[in-house]
Amino acid sequence: MSNDLPIRKIIHVDMDAFYASVEQMDNPDLKGKPLAVGGGGKRGVVSAASYEARKFGVKSAMAGNLAAKLCPDLIFVRPRFERYSEISKKVKAIFYDYTDLVEPLSLDEAYLDVTENKKGNPSASLIAKNIRERIFNEVGLTASAGISINKFVAKVASDYNKPNGQKTVNPEEVLDFLEQLDIRKFYGVGKVTAEKMYQKGIFTGLDLKQKSLEYLDANFGKSGRYYYYIVRGIQNSEVKPNRIRKSLAAERTFSENLSSEIFMLEKLKHIADEVSKRLTKSKVAGKTVTLKIKYSDFTLQTRSKTLPYFVSDTSIIMETAKDLLFQEKLNNSVRLLGISLSNLNTETKKKPEQKSVSVQLKFEF
Repeated sequence: MSNDLPIRKIIHVDMDAFYASVEQMDNPDLKGKPLAVGGGGKRGVVSAASYEARKFGVKSAMAGNLAAKLCPDLIFVRPRFERYSEISKKVKAIFYDYTDLVEPLSLDEAYLDVTENKKGNPSASLIAKNIRERIFNEVGLTASAGISINKFVAKVASDYNKPNGQKTVNPEEVLDFLEQLDIRKFYGVGKVTAEKMYQKGIFTGLDLKQKSLEYLDANFGKSGRYYYYIVRGIQNSEVKPNRIRKSLAAERTFSENLSSEIFMLEKLKHIADEVSKRLTKSKVAGKTVTLKIKYSDFTLQTRSKTLPYFVSDTSIIMETAKDLLFQEKLNNSVRLLGISLSNLNTETKKKPEQKSVSVQLKFEF
């Protein structure tokens, strides 16, 4: 790596099986048992699985009935998002003891830039260790961490020694680490893309690195340039501490498919109520209402309307969603409806200035 490239000390912290771990912490009878957070019926979906359940192949986004077949002793519990949010806030409070440059990705993971930190500790690896110890002692849960020079490598590294572990990829190790990495481990390479890469003889980072930018652009479109640079350890994306919410949504999957718009109105009213509550809680409003429709054959359709003013009131959201529902004939029976508000009135906040330092091969991590 060039000695004049900007470098940061980035930590990616990822809570271990977060939703499931919270349930096991709150209910000791569930500890050590295969657990799925979500629904177990034919329409249910697994939101999270404990490590005991993962041994049987149970994973998030899996249909509940399939999960039950894979693991006959699987225990299903209803998700409690308010509780998960409460625990997440405690974890994030620990992060802020070390740096203000925290970028939450979800309730259970975040990036931290500790290039300059509140503890004056030059070792990002020690900071990550301290954070994980505090999460365990003060919250009662385990977390894993990845530490490296940019967000991409840190995120990949955090998955390396899960659960309850961490991995540091030092500046001089980045290229070798990426070259030896299975292409499926690259963040941003999904299942479909991985299969396509396999067909083209790309199995590792080294295989990917041997492809030209022109080749990757031609075969992978806009993502080609991204793959070209990340495999070379080049990513200049900063940790963004003030991520501005771009949309707010709620949706519901039905136990039975709905075939008439009339039957959907009551369901939409409940969804509109939920969206309105979330908007009020977040102290935001939006102009663009989007209706999400997932049909029984799993095809997805969205219909949107932008209003001339910001709204957060249930009645206006409902009326707009109703107009969108009757805008055109349904293609099939419906298994899911959702409403989202975008084009929000959130103001862009000025980000704290981030400093970078030059790469030194003995840069302390």
